[in-house]
Amino acid sequence: MIKKQTNTSHRPDTVLTHAGLHPRDYHGFVNPPVVHASTVLYPDMDTMKSRGQRYSYGRHGTPTVEALEEALTELEGAAGTRLAPSGLAAIALALQSCLSKGDHLLVSDSVYGPNRNFCERVLPRWGVEVSYYAPLDLDALKAAFKPNTRAVFTEAPGTATFEMQDIPAICKIARAHDALVLMDNTWATPLYFKPIEHGVDLSIQAGTKYIVGHSDAMLGTISASERAFEDLARMYSDTGTCVGPDDVYLALRGLRTMGVRLERHEKNALEVAGWLRERADVTSVLYPALPGAPGHDVWKRDFTGACGLFAFELEQADDEAAKAFFNALELFGLGYSWGGFESLATWPDPKEARSATAWEGHGPLVRVHIGLEDPADQIADLERGFAAFHAAKG
Repeated sequence: MIKKQTNTSHRPDTVLTHAGLHPRDYHGFVNPPVVHASTVLYPDMDTMKSRGQRYSYGRHGTPTVEALEEALTELEGAAGTRLAPSGLAAIALALQSCLSKGDHLLVSDSVYGPNRNFCERVLPRWGVEVSYYAPLDLDALKAAFKPNTRAVFTEAPGTATFEMQDIPAICKIARAHDALVLMDNTWATPLYFKPIEHGVDLSIQAGTKYIVGHSDAMLGTISASERAFEDLARMYSDTGTCVGPDDVYLALRGLRTMGVRLERHEKNALEVAGWLRERADVTSVLYPALPGAPGHDVWKRDFTGACGLFAFELEQADDEAAKAFFNALELFGLGYSWGGFESLATWPDPKEARSATAWEGHGPLVRVHIGLEDPADQIADLERGFAAFHAAKG
């Protein structure tokens, strides 16, 4: 697929608005067409034999797919981007592109649960050794490297407990061992943190979340550095990975408003998180953008913003009281995803998926995605949850 020149002088909001758009290619229409395609016809046998035209087969790219890949490549400051049918598929593709039989992979102990499942259930079947490291312990990470360590997987902040990893330091350590660094950057998006600029080789997003932004499409993205892109592109082709054009179109549409949506998500989240921190029945608020919260100093140093996802710990209580809290919520839906316009709540248990570190919390952990509703209404809904929580505690 052709890679077009990007304009690196434009600021992020301008990139979001214009990247990947070429109206003159499509009779002046602002958005690229939604191309549903498998077969592509060639004008003659010589062209067919040489693949001497821009598009060869639907799986290898269409104007719709190319528009999103081009936009994300510019936004990420990458050598190139490839799309996958989901965030987990993007993680799997990125790992496959840089690992072979006999390699060793280091994974942060705080990563997304399905990522951990892939590393534990699939990679060992291919002869890849996987070890987990404490996300905040750089000395332990250094000690965990082996002669066959090929890659390090990072996530900042961690999925349920929001550890803010020092990505530049991890990249420096990995480079000393000639290892690649992968990062799940769904939380910040490249608007608020550009992994490749900080030394990451494969920047991954669950585009289902903030890129799409409306809870109506599945998508994953992988943007690669110069040294990682060729292997990524080859694995993408060899595994037959592709994404349906309608989901790509929804992602393109969502991308144009991601900046203004994230601003509102962060504003609302800071207000709700600040309110939660003042409550006696909340023992901790895990939101790196909140001054004084765990990881705030690293977040302030490396990141330029935050999204609407964070967690807080309730005072110690039994499961029935925790269930009462969740069941009383009316505005916050009970759902596993996040990144859409709506507020959501889940009840993660970090103790279920730890091996290198122990979760030291004692009360129920509540993970919330703060949506685009008025924060006064979000707070009122959480008040309903707290009232039910205390009533159940007795």
